[in-house]
Amino acid sequence: MYKKIPNYIKYIFTNIFFLFVFNILFRVIFYVFFVNLDDITKSEIQKALFLGIRFDLKLAILTFFPLAIIVLITNYRFFEKTVYKKIATIYLILSYLILTLFYIFDLGYYEYLGIRLDASSLRFLGNLKISSQVLAESYPVYKGLFALLILGFIIYKFAGFLYNSFIKITIKNTKKIKTIHFIVTFLLLSFGIYNSVNHYPLRWSEAFFSKKNTVNQFALNPVLYFFDSFKFRSEGVDIEKFKTYYPVIAKHLNLPKDTINFAKKVTFKDHYKEKPNVVYVMLESTGTATLSNYGNPLNSSPKIDSIIKKSLSFSKFYVHKPGTAGSVFASITGLPDIEDVKTASRNPMIIDQRIIFDQYKDYEKLYFIGGSANWANIRGVFQSNIKDLIIYEEGGFEEENRADVWGIDDYDLFKESDKKLKQLHKKGKPFVAYIQTATNHMPFTVPDKKESYTPILESEITEETVLKGGFRSLDQLNAMRYLDFNVARFLERAKEAGYYDNTIFVFFGDHRGGMKKLNFLDNNEDDLGIQVHHVPFFINAPKYIKPQVVDKYAKLIDIFPTATSLAKVDYTNYTLGRDLLDSTTVNTAAFVYIQSKGEKAVGLIKDGYYYEKTNISKKASLFSLDVNKIKDIKLEKPAITTKMDSLLSAYYHTTKYLYFNNKKVTKPVVNIK
Repeated sequence: MYKKIPNYIKYIFTNIFFLFVFNILFRVIFYVFFVNLDDITKSEIQKALFLGIRFDLKLAILTFFPLAIIVLITNYRFFEKTVYKKIATIYLILSYLILTLFYIFDLGYYEYLGIRLDASSLRFLGNLKISSQVLAESYPVYKGLFALLILGFIIYKFAGFLYNSFIKITIKNTKKIKTIHFIVTFLLLSFGIYNSVNHYPLRWSEAFFSKKNTVNQFALNPVLYFFDSFKFRSEGVDIEKFKTYYPVIAKHLNLPKDTINFAKKVTFKDHYKEKPNVVYVMLESTGTATLSNYGNPLNSSPKIDSIIKKSLSFSKFYVHKPGTAGSVFASITGLPDIEDVKTASRNPMIIDQRIIFDQYKDYEKLYFIGGSANWANIRGVFQSNIKDLIIYEEGGFEEENRADVWGIDDYDLFKESDKKLKQLHKKGKPFVAYIQTATNHMPFTVPDKKESYTPILESEITEETVLKGGFRSLDQLNAMRYLDFNVARFLERAKEAGYYDNTIFVFFGDHRGGMKKLNFLDNNEDDLGIQVHHVPFFINAPKYIKPQVVDKYAKLIDIFPTATSLAKVDYTNYTLGRDLLDSTTVNTAAFVYIQSKGEKAVGLIKDGYYYEKTNISKKASLFSLDVNKIKDIKLEKPAITTKMDSLLSAYYHTTKYLYFNNKKVTKPVVNIK
């Protein structure tokens, strides 16, 4: 029977087989070195593996399908003309190399964010120079390129070997038989792509069968998922839905019910005689799980822990989106970043906003970043919204020792920031500053010694101990310890310079960096995918606020209303943020933008519950945060589900509306009807 099959048909299926094995190889690598399935049941792992094999087979067929059509059309002639050999060789070399690059980028992407490669990863192309530098400084890129050249040569030889193996024609069939071979082969390949005996083909959504996101990620094929995720585009403004939900957000934020008006004027009768300075410090890749104050067993942040104990801190504080650019945009504008493929900062249509930072009258306004402010169009977000802002960036500091792709490291950034703030203090000028740290981010460049800081050496700690803290590597742990040292050193400098007592220091994480399994957590946040959003937020200002822990739900867009009110600076809040210290701020909630069940989604954290809903398919789930078990209880709690769905929809559609209707040019109040 096998001998009766034409060689060109054998050639097609042999190539598909080897492509399939190639895909399986990367699945094995992902299973062994990247995904942690220790707490996953055997049956779920088996199901994920079976689904994954089907995805890999589908990709193998899709990859070879264009060349298979050429082979089927030319049939025996495919082995008679050398031009077809050249076409096949070039096609196979490109196919294997492109697949390899996809898989390699996927592994790095998963290691950093804990999700497989999707269309939103294209945001890193927004600044190709920075992204390529991060890549070069974090991974052995040049060795990798050399390995790709070797792989290309191997595929070249392998493609020639396969072609020559089937070049001998054993038997030539009639046109009728060749037509049958064409139809049968085409149908088999089509069935392999369809990959299902049901009414619907194999789709990415089938991979999301478990409540445990890690096993779902294992089931996916990143190449297929990358292209599938292009359909998850951010919705535009739906005015009708916004008007439907405006009464909900109006009630939540104490806004007028009869007109669409987000302006909340905040004035103080008893201003401070001496205007307090306000310094906002964004802590790169710092989540609650990275700090020993919140349970990390490695004593990773003793200095920050001590500062938090002397500060006003919020234990239930969440950022909206797990990315630095998204957090910078949200903290500055007071609007969550809910853009899908790119960050909101890269959308020129929505960066023009009325913000609180711009309303610090008679204050010197400053922004400090160790690298370039062109990154992710952050310069546009700051400069277009803050009048008389002074930006200090790489190339503009007095002393510059470039550490890596992110410019000067946090020690030098804080040192240079302190110089400028000290000068303003001596002149008696109040200031509001935003300092964006970066060293606690790949490539984790820390010095061998800096004053009292020294990194932990490999000989001083075991890999097992590092993993107990959830850190991916010793470099990541040392970077966190270096940030810990630099934050404390910055406050010491402020005290030495004399402006500490009259300054409100606002510290917040922009998102938690990628970590391994967080076994020390006593909740299900990590399994639900929201732990990466849970970050520290604390205000250190002994002159203005007493140390305490506030357990109300808080979110990133609340930091400016809260700190500005604490400084008794008059302002008008046009955003969705709230003053968390206002006694009337009750019934709080955190709004997050996540990936759930394979697509973009929004979530609401409130009253011990977490409710999420996907943007396109509208799949919804309700979970209790007070138990470790993940169980969808939306049918058991219909009243809570309805209420949270309404508020979640209100946040989402209101954010979309304000993107385009919160411009600095004042618009007339719109009647809700």
